[in-house]
Amino acid sequence: MGSAPRPSEDALIARFFAPLAADGGLGLKDDAACLTPKPGHDLILTTDALVETVHFLPGDPAGSVGRKALGVNVSDLAAKGADPAGFLLSLALPSDWTEEWLAAFAAGLGEAARDFGCPLLGGDTVKAKGALTLSVTALGEVPKGHMVRRAGAKAGDVLCVTGTIGDAALGLDLRKEPDWARHLSPDGRAFLADRYLHPRPRHVLAKALRAHAHAAMDVSDGLAGDLAKMMRVSGVSAIVDLDKIPLSVPAKDAVKARPDLLDRIVTGGDDYEILCAVPEKAVDILRREADSCGVSLSAIGRVVPEHDSPVFRAGSRERRYDVGSFSHF
Repeated sequence: MGSAPRPSEDALIARFFAPLAADGGLGLKDDAACLTPKPGHDLILTTDALVETVHFLPGDPAGSVGRKALGVNVSDLAAKGADPAGFLLSLALPSDWTEEWLAAFAAGLGEAARDFGCPLLGGDTVKAKGALTLSVTALGEVPKGHMVRRAGAKAGDVLCVTGTIGDAALGLDLRKEPDWARHLSPDGRAFLADRYLHPRPRHVLAKALRAHAHAAMDVSDGLAGDLAKMMRVSGVSAIVDLDKIPLSVPAKDAVKARPDLLDRIVTGGDDYEILCAVPEKAVDILRREADSCGVSLSAIGRVVPEHDSPVFRAGSRERRYDVGSFSHF
């Protein structure tokens, strides 16, 4: 007996993705979506592509891939102070795709859409001759003229980050069973692995960032590299206290076992935390507002009026990470 035929593209969309669509998606029955921004608001747009073996591994759970695809884009919106409004999905499926995989992917994507308040508006589904590839374009809204730009950092600003840094990079490294993993508890290993699989976009801080941050971006390609980007486009530099970079308990255990892992933590990607430059007088207010949203905020350094790459200090030692940020090319 032969296998059942796969659903057509229209049937696939109706079954897996139409249930995720918002009103503006028109039931995914048209060639385009219709979105009307709130009066007095600007529309903020961002897009990220994820490619199997580059941004996720073939064995990663399908639901986790769906959640990550949307999460990394909502993280970009959050750093701009934008409230999510919806997203478009382009999905290129390889020849060996299964309905079971697609159902789990759609379930993870739908859960993320609900959690982040970012519904599906439309997209495209095609056949891929190579690796599984998906691209999300996320749309957000900010009150007119209030987008938080990357290039607004000013000398004297305090540099802050949300959450903890380096967990995702260590979570990815756990796949190789490194020697330092023996020093972690099972819960610690599970925590780091989850941080890699499931980004936590800080969209609940959008309003607070609009009110208090001079500049912000999400940490996707490593703290050192992304900080260098922000400082470069702002025409300034920074001094960071390595001891003030917030680490989770499992990350601290790993560094205790292997002190050189601190470099991996500072340069590793996939944190999806918010890095922001904040006037000193606003730091405590922003921290209180972050706490009220259930997000920790740590001051890690200061913006200085220079043009060199940022300096990372630990006691009397100084370090510059000249090869800080991940690049595809």
